[in-house]
Amino acid sequence: MTDRKVFTLDIGAIPPEHAAAAIERIKSEIQGTERRPKYISTKTYGAERGFAVAYRQYKAESHCNLIHGYAMGFHFEFESYDLDARNWVVDFGSLKTLKDKLDDWFDHTCLVAQDDPEFALFEEMHNRKLIKMVVVERTGCEGLAQFLADYINEIWMEENGYHGRVKLRKVEVRETPSNSAMWLAPGL
Repeated sequence: MTDRKVFTLDIGAIPPEHAAAAIERIKSEIQGTERRPKYISTKTYGAERGFAVAYRQYKAESHCNLIHGYAMGFHFEFESYDLDARNWVVDFGSLKTLKDKLDDWFDHTCLVAQDDPEFALFEEMHNRKLIKMVVVERTGCEGLAQFLADYINEIWMEENGYHGRVKLRKVEVRETPSNSAMWLAPGL
């Protein structure tokens, strides 16, 4: 969903002497929308929270194609032009359901790309309770940022009553203090 308004002006229905005024009304309304305050709320779950993850980038031509681990961190930004009845963009308490998902997916887990050629081996280790396997489309910060953005936009927003008022602006996934990748909402 976008924050855009669509204006239609049927020039043939407006006498030429009124067309300029109609265009000015539309410009005024557009400018009014642009001048509205935009509120942004952020939430960060740092590496100190214990998101211990192992994965590999099997397509890499470096040591990254070996299983290795990180203490992951996550940063989320939500935006809205309108605050709720409590004057909030999002209720930080509602983020507990998101944190629960982060715990499920990233707390002592082994992330496996769905197309990893060794998928069956990872699955066997999972079945033997040697790893807690989480299947993702792509491993790596970029793929995980997209994975989280998709979940938040497609499921979490609706479940928490934010769909239509709040927009996910940014997801940052950090694998080390110096390495991260972001997903940005279209238009940013």
